[in-house]
Amino acid sequence: MATATDSSTRGATTSRSRSSKRPNWVGGLMGWVWLGVIVVPIYWIVITSLKPSSEYFTTNPLLPSASPTFDAYQLVLENDFARYFINSVLVTLGAVVPAVLISFMAAFAIVRGKSRFLRLSSGFLLMGLAVPLQATIIPLYLMIIRLQLYNSLLAVILPSIAFAIPLAVLVLGNFIRDVPNELFESMRLDGTSEWGTAWRLAFPLVRPAIVTVSIYTGLQVWNGFLLPLIFTDRQELRVLPLALWTFQGQYSVNVPAVLAAVVLSTLPIVVFYVIGRRQLVSGLTAGFSK
Repeated sequence: MATATDSSTRGATTSRSRSSKRPNWVGGLMGWVWLGVIVVPIYWIVITSLKPSSEYFTTNPLLPSASPTFDAYQLVLENDFARYFINSVLVTLGAVVPAVLISFMAAFAIVRGKSRFLRLSSGFLLMGLAVPLQATIIPLYLMIIRLQLYNSLLAVILPSIAFAIPLAVLVLGNFIRDVPNELFESMRLDGTSEWGTAWRLAFPLVRPAIVTVSIYTGLQVWNGFLLPLIFTDRQELRVLPLALWTFQGQYSVNVPAVLAAVVLSTLPIVVFYVIGRRQLVSGLTAGFSK
């Protein structure tokens, strides 16, 4: 009887191993299709940004130019691109740094705290994930006017911080929960305060989550269009998404220049992603798999 059971078990194991080694042609095909969906637009943006403006409407859009030129990039750089870039950097850093620090302290207090108020605060913060930005534009506009912050970068930074906190608290809180409680207890026995425990123990251990939150928030703020559009109307305060309007006339659009500006504005985000891609993937996986 035992021999028959062992042979059946070995047969089931062999069949499972054979099925696991069988190639997934459908999955592979869909992966290549999805890769094409992503790569083709990027390829079109790059080759079009290298075309002369007069050649854009007369050649095949998917073929590179016979005489590529950097005139579109030169035009972008000569039209205050540096000012728009600096504005985007100021807005992004001004939103990401406070949002990450506030979210870390809030997540630590919620995870390590014992009071009922902190538990209610956690639910209140998570409710912010269900509120779309577009639904709050009118109240935000009225508050910005009352605070006399209209036509300032601070009018874009403050709402960006508020909308970044709920997701950041969720991700950072899940990471802090994974820190063994014995480490907190040993720090407490050594006489370390809660403030010291947060910054000397929890902060270094949740570095992947901090990188994740920083990159994700930076992406959202860097590509933000609605808040700068509503809360600023001065040219010197434009950020890069709004700067694309510079190359749009009343009756025509300089498409190669627009795409050149898109390429230049995307390069910092690509660099940040390449640097922190491992922490980003691990942070998102841990933050949403619990």
